[in-house]
Amino acid sequence: MTEKAAQLEQLLKDYGSIAIAFSGGVDSTYLAAVAQRVLPGKVLLLNARSPSFPAEEAEFVAEFAKTWDLPLRVVETQELAIKQYGENLPSRCFFCRTEMYSQLKPIAEETGMAVLADGANMDDRSDFRPGAKAAKKWGIRHPLQDVELTKDEIRALSRELNLPTWDKPAFACLASRIPYGEKITKSKLDRVERAEIALRARGFRVYRVRSHEDLARIELGQDELGRAFGMREELVTAMRDVGYAYVTLDLQGYRSGSMNEVLDLPKVEV
Repeated sequence: MTEKAAQLEQLLKDYGSIAIAFSGGVDSTYLAAVAQRVLPGKVLLLNARSPSFPAEEAEFVAEFAKTWDLPLRVVETQELAIKQYGENLPSRCFFCRTEMYSQLKPIAEETGMAVLADGANMDDRSDFRPGAKAAKKWGIRHPLQDVELTKDEIRALSRELNLPTWDKPAFACLASRIPYGEKITKSKLDRVERAEIALRARGFRVYRVRSHEDLARIELGQDELGRAFGMREELVTAMRDVGYAYVTLDLQGYRSGSMNEVLDLPKVEV
């Protein structure tokens, strides 16, 4: 792991300068911190902002940039205006990332940054990620993948750097809460965000509210399911308060990409 960290530092030095598609998650935060250490004054954070990006994450992005003295550009993206995104096809992420990179790449070039990179790690290669095709199309670099860092290794290295994200739960855009084929709208994204704020306010750390029209399917970390059963009425009330008619607790608990479980992945094309 130490060797990989050293390889990353050398790779970033070889770039000379870097713009980072920055979400404030575990991976892009670690990449930004290391880049600032080895390329001070030659790092630019680019944060894509849309209704699928929660306000709490936006606050963290701004605070991290200020704390680490990193220049930050916030870019408003318009993926909701893209037909294939709004229809929520299994290839939705390709169109979202295409919109994002089409906005970020010109800024990286205009500001003289040698590369535009993201926080993709080795584990991402084994997951269903149509957005990776968009990244390839736009020439996005993946330095964490290039040195073969996994998510667990990035968390461990982040802890060594005292980054607040070292144990931050995994995050995905709010659109990932809506089943493929169900149209994505701003009002649905807002409802999901309010529902997850309600869970966080009640002390849950690992959660997703999967939004099936009027039904909220709550996924929680395995060690949090028991507590949720004991507060069923409170959770039902909280979900109904934000607009859901029905509430269910997923007995399998949280798992990354659970909406992909119904896909016949070999037949999914961009």
